[in-house]
Amino acid sequence: MPDLLLELFSEEIPARMQAKAADDLRRLVTEKLVAEGLVYEGAKAFATPRRLALTVHGIPARQPDLKTERRGPKVGGPDAAVQGFLKATGLKSLDEAKIQRDAKGDFYIALIEKAGRDAIDVLAEILPVIIRTFPWPKSMRWGARSGKPGSLSWVRPLHAITATFGPETEEPDVVKFSVDGIETGQTTYGHRFMAPSAISVRRFEDYEAKLKAAKVILDPQARKDIIFADAKELTFAQGFELVEDQALLDEVSGLVEWPVVMMGSFEQEYLAIPDEVIRATIRNNQKCFVVKDPKTGKLTNKFVLTANIEATDGGKVIVAGNERVIRPRLSDAKFFYETDLKTKLEDRLPKFEQIVFHEKLGTQAARIKRIERLAAEIAPLVGADVAKATRAAHLAKADLLTEVVGEFPEVQGLMGKYYALAQDEDASVAAACEEHYKPQGPADRVPTDPVSVAVALADKIDTLIGFWAIDEKPTGSKDPYALRRAALGVIRLIAENALRLSLMKLAASALAGLSVKPADAQKLPNDLLAFFADRLKVQLREQGARHDLVDAVFALGGQDDMLMIVRRVEALGKFLETDDGKNLLAGIKRASNILGIEEKKDKRTFDGAPDAALYSLDEEKALATAIGEVKAEASAAVAKEDFAAAMTAMAKLRPPVDAFFDKVRVNDDDAKVRENRLKLLNEIRSATRAVADFSKIQD
Repeated sequence: MPDLLLELFSEEIPARMQAKAADDLRRLVTEKLVAEGLVYEGAKAFATPRRLALTVHGIPARQPDLKTERRGPKVGGPDAAVQGFLKATGLKSLDEAKIQRDAKGDFYIALIEKAGRDAIDVLAEILPVIIRTFPWPKSMRWGARSGKPGSLSWVRPLHAITATFGPETEEPDVVKFSVDGIETGQTTYGHRFMAPSAISVRRFEDYEAKLKAAKVILDPQARKDIIFADAKELTFAQGFELVEDQALLDEVSGLVEWPVVMMGSFEQEYLAIPDEVIRATIRNNQKCFVVKDPKTGKLTNKFVLTANIEATDGGKVIVAGNERVIRPRLSDAKFFYETDLKTKLEDRLPKFEQIVFHEKLGTQAARIKRIERLAAEIAPLVGADVAKATRAAHLAKADLLTEVVGEFPEVQGLMGKYYALAQDEDASVAAACEEHYKPQGPADRVPTDPVSVAVALADKIDTLIGFWAIDEKPTGSKDPYALRRAALGVIRLIAENALRLSLMKLAASALAGLSVKPADAQKLPNDLLAFFADRLKVQLREQGARHDLVDAVFALGGQDDMLMIVRRVEALGKFLETDDGKNLLAGIKRASNILGIEEKKDKRTFDGAPDAALYSLDEEKALATAIGEVKAEASAAVAKEDFAAAMTAMAKLRPPVDAFFDKVRVNDDDAKVRENRLKLLNEIRSATRAVADFSKIQD
């Protein structure tokens, strides 16, 4: 079957837009093909700085013929309706229609046959529409063609469109169309400097090969592999080690079509700057990789750059040019760092009095005082020294006012640690200056130092309570204040450090420290707790665990100890993986379903203890005895926080529950016996609620 080759050749596409643009091109074209009845076999898109390319193989040469039926007016209906039906269907007379009978009478039916079109004609129709409406995040109009302003909005000036279509064994045809005066053809261009001449291409295989011969690596992943492998080899040959950076690798591969890796250097004196600042300087300004000495783990005065050309001098001028740019940048960074060291962190704090954190939540200074108070309260609960936690909370935000962080925001917190150590602060206090922001995502490290944990929890809880109090909660996909991340951070800090904390008490304490009070202060902690439950479900789902178990535990009410919730969920999950767990869940669900039906029918609940005198069958007596024993054992185990033992106790219910449903008729003819048996079913539900609300668990 025929294949499509499409290339959109332009000026440089920003690296950050390339991957999404390639994916959008593939998606838009293939969706249109399928909508037109042209089901393809495979598709792949590519991007370089100067082109978007797409190959779709296995496209049918022609659309299938379509046959559809259209229902018309009733036989004997108004003439106007009949004439409208004939016009709409293209029938010459009613003799060409058939009559179909249904419950409402006889109706005219038109059989409409639509011949399929050649796929190349369909492509010529859909491709220009896709190009004109392409979803660039930013685009531009430019220049004039034939004296008229350009009408195409594209990310950068579009120069050529290659579009060919045909089977592998034949010469492909050009898909004929034009966009803003640009006619399609079979001509593309190689590397801007090393092979700028026009290239005639036929299909994808020869297109990719000819581009490579013209110094263009089409596949972004191939360019990444070349850069990474060459950079590692170059650094290893000199006894060094590349500092890997996937995000930078992704960006650099989008800046070159023919990657050539080289190494430059800078003066040793700049190694006095913290490694992270050197890396940020070189990365941000020149998109270069830094290099470390594997013996010390510290950076060396080398860097790796990626050029887009094979220079005749072996790259000497290119390397020198990069060194010439990097040197003054490092000099600035060194000046900023040395200037920052001259002012103590606490001496910077008065400036926060004039900096507003949020118009409804006051200044940064006010927020720092709230975090100090909350950190001091949390400290003894997590085994931290109160004075150190208070001191760390006092200094933690100060580096936001330094020159280095102003230049490189990504090193906030980290620079706070360096500056705290430089002024002889306690090591735990310095560590907390960096770690109180952590964890910032599911893959980020969780602090373990008690002082860091106390300040990190205080910072995140203050953020959550503050924005909850002013009703600035996340909505849909919008979360401008990263409150979901803050809640997940609290959960991970508690769970991974095995902390016993009452979120409700901490929330109430944080709320008391706010100058603004919510409209419903009583509702806020519970509302926030539900938000934590949702975040916990997300975390469990990402870990491959059952998130419905969180609902089953939270449904018991009064659950605000995240560590115990996590442990209870883990124990419940393991129990439900056993045969006893699965079968008991089925029995409890059956009991709940019967109760639900009968409670609705009788418009009442069946609370209260059953009357033992009304038990007439051994299975009733056995179940009642088992419920009493299990309820006592499970409750005692839960009180000791031994959830595995609670589940073991629950397993004892399985045989009597199975026997009860096998031998006992719940809806007995005797109303008193029926009521008593329904109360016994309610006892099953009540006993299991010592562990979880099993009705919330999915089958």
